Amino acid sequence: MLAYYVLKIVARMAFPHIMKRAMDKMNAKMQEQQGYKQTKNQEIGKTVVDKKPTSKTSNNSVGEYVDYEEVD
Repeated sequence: MLAYYVLKIVARMAFPHIMKRAMDKMNAKMQEQQGYKQTKNQEIGKTVVDKKPTSKTSNNSVGEYVDYEEVD
């Protein structure tokens, strides 16, 4: 009976640490799968643009915009 109570107390103290370690591993694995990379010189919360946006030119030969009214 003494062994049961000792294991019960040890489990209560060890369980949170085991769960935290498991959650950290899952978090790291998810970030790896998503391709999340944080460079050392990048500040947290700072917006970083990795590439220049491509300029989209307007194609005026498609047609023209016409307003419409809904008729009851």
